[in-house]
Amino acid sequence: MDLDVFVTAHRAEWERLDSLLGRRRSLTGAEADELVALYQRTATHLSLIQSSAPDPQLTGRLSQLVARARSAVTGTRRASWRDVTRFLTCGFPAAVYRSRHWWVPTALVSTVVAALLGWWIGTHPDVQAVIAAPSELRQLTRPGGEYETYYSSHPAASFAAQVWTNNAEAAAICLVMGVFLGLPVLWILLLNMLNLGVGIGLMSSAGRLDTFLGLILPHGLLELTAVFVAAGTGLRLGWTVIDPGPRTRRIALAEEGRAAIGMAIGLALVLFVSGALEGFVTPSGLPTWARIGIGVAAELAFLTYVYVLGGRAVREGESGDLEEQERSATLPVAA
Repeated sequence: MDLDVFVTAHRAEWERLDSLLGRRRSLTGAEADELVALYQRTATHLSLIQSSAPDPQLTGRLSQLVARARSAVTGTRRASWRDVTRFLTCGFPAAVYRSRHWWVPTALVSTVVAALLGWWIGTHPDVQAVIAAPSELRQLTRPGGEYETYYSSHPAASFAAQVWTNNAEAAAICLVMGVFLGLPVLWILLLNMLNLGVGIGLMSSAGRLDTFLGLILPHGLLELTAVFVAAGTGLRLGWTVIDPGPRTRRIALAEEGRAAIGMAIGLALVLFVSGALEGFVTPSGLPTWARIGIGVAAELAFLTYVYVLGGRAVREGESGDLEEQERSATLPVAA
């Protein structure tokens, strides 16, 4: 394509579009129709230039013009309670459901790793000696020791808020840092499973594994599930960098990235619930079976929410991304 000839042929249309945008609040009906038609043609012109004769200066100019025209044509909209309801009933559960082939294996593998680490630590006194001195280990694992008093060491409300903040930050890091081929996500997972494995190993070696599980399960089921969802989504985002599929890498990352950001908001709510359980239920005077029962009920409620609402939303075409009219315009690309 001869770029100079192309510009000469269409410059008048671009200037006319720019003129209409300058007085869009006082357009007649015919002029409004003309603006829409010019917007569509200019978007096509931009696509042709990008694919056939890319020129940075002209591309930048037309990109700004198309963006302004799109804003004028589509208008702006404010977030409403409808958006919140849609996100909670469709967008978030659909995004989690779509990522299940990543976070479910992540959960299974991570749980096995934590169990193996716990067995290794619990059956090897020499490994325990590396972790801490015998007196420190007794202080950790004895009845009324640090593993038990940890959950009641601070007021419940402030402890729950602190736990929620820490876990939400870890989940957000998994989601955002996944773009670096998922490597930071694997490191965060390893640290979490190592901490869990150390607790399992030390308490089992002291013959108090049942006490440890009674303290972990009430909040840990939901908390770890949220971490696994975040990690699996981060790994999926990292794989998108390697293999975007039929989409261009830019479009694929934009779509998966928007879904990941929405996931971060949804998981913050899930972790708020797990933080409340850790602050108020885990250290409570309820019987162990009751505390674990509450944790299991919260976990089953979340999984039902994901697989029932999320599965139905995905079958209806929901992807967890923004609604189509809220996304940036996607221009055609050369095959």
